[in-house]
Order: sequence, then structure tokens, then C-alpha cells
Amino acid sequence: MASSAASFPVRVFGGPTALFEYGGLRFLTDPTFDEPGEYGREGRPLLVKTAPPAGALAEVGRIDVVLLSHDEHADNLDTSGRALLADVPLTLTTPGGGERLGGTARGLADWESVELERPGGGTVTVTGVPALHGPGAREDVEAVTGQVVGFVLTGEGLPSVYVSGDNASLEVVGEIAQRYAPLDTAILFAGAPRFPVLFDGATLVLDSAQAAEAAALLGARRVVAVHHDSWAHFTEGRAELEAAFAAAGLAEVLDKA
Repeated sequence: MASSAASFPVRVFGGPTALFEYGGLRFLTDPTFDEPGEYGREGRPLLVKTAPPAGALAEVGRIDVVLLSHDEHADNLDTSGRALLADVPLTLTTPGGGERLGGTARGLADWESVELERPGGGTVTVTGVPALHGPGAREDVEAVTGQVVGFVLTGEGLPSVYVSGDNASLEVVGEIAQRYAPLDTAILFAGAPRFPVLFDGATLVLDSAQAAEAAALLGARRVVAVHHDSWAHFTEGRAELEAAFAAAGLAEVLDKA
């Protein structure tokens, strides 16, 4: 299949939320459009949103597909984002999330693909790829933070795209790289989120240095960094990302903020 390194605009709204058009279809990642506030559930750490979205939900326009890494945490699917799903023709997420959300949501197992019709002909292939929301063995991590899925998008004459979701494992990135590297665009969730009560305070998603290492493993020609602002449990932001990519000799790969 032919691949094009041609770039395409990605609009980042803050947190894990990004909008891009690919193959004539409009994709939105992990929708979070609430104003600042707190989210609490019994037995779960308190999540605190610290900044409003960098654009109103009304500005998003038509969405053809939501790529939802997981539905169980408000910093990946907040109240406004959850309401938005009712008007979206297709939400791709984890198998468990597909069952919980119902409606037009569909779960993708690891390495399972779906073909989406492109306007004007042809298809976009979206493949669910592994993600691990914390350190350690998969069964131990998923028992605490739940199942997460990432995505790879491909299509004839289109650039290849990786959306990591809330992944903390470079081993997982290596598995994806074995199948798809080099990748044209990697939308990497970063921010080094931590909670002292979970995994002894270890990071639940890539830190900045790991994001740079992931970019190298993937042979990514461009990295769009998301999931590093607007929430109190993110411990590294844009400055740390820029420093890490510069230290790895990859400054030119990281999209400008």
C-alpha cells in the first residue's frame, strides 16, 4: 500500500482531545470539553480539571468517528464528551467500552481492524492496537486502571497515523513499531500522570523522555503531543516535552504547540 508523508492539520483542544481530517473523514480523539471542575467516584482518585478546552464544542463541527482510548476515566471522556457520542455515527473504543456505551460504539480488540468508507470512494482502515495504562503485567494493570486501546490509521495514498491512547509501555510501542514503522504521524498521549495511591506513584502514561523514545522506536516523521495539560495529575507539560525531544535529537519531529 502506498504511503504519503504529507502532513495534515491536527487541532488540539487540550487534554487528550484532538481533531483531524483523514481520507475525507473527520476524527476526534478522547472528547473532553467540560469547563474546569472535579470528578470523583467511590474508590477512585479525585480527578481535577484545571483549564477550559482550547475551543468550544460548537467549533468542532461534523465528527464522523470518535477514537476513544477508554470510557472509564473523566480525563478521557468527560460529561460533555459523553453527550457528544450520541450524535456521532461511530465510536471506536475497547471491547468493554463498546458494551458499556452501546449505541453506535464498537469495541476493537488488539490488532482487530475495521474498514471505513471514504467520501468519493476507497476506504480507511482503523486497527485497534495494544495500550497499557500503567506499569507492570497487563492483568495487574488492567485490574486497576482498566483496558485501553490505541489506533493505527492507514489508507491508500494516505499517511500512516498512530494514536497511542493512555499507554505507559514502551514494550507495547515496540510491538506496534514492528508492524507499522516508520509512521508518518504519531499522536502521543504523554504528561506523566501520577497518583501516589496507584502503582506507588509510577507514571500511568508516557513521560516526556519516554514519548521521545517512542517517537524514535516508531520512526515517526511527526509527533503531535496531547494529554499533557489541563489536568492536575499530569506532572509534565509542554516544556518538558520540548526538552526531552531536543535531548533525543528529535526537536524537529515535535509539532509546534
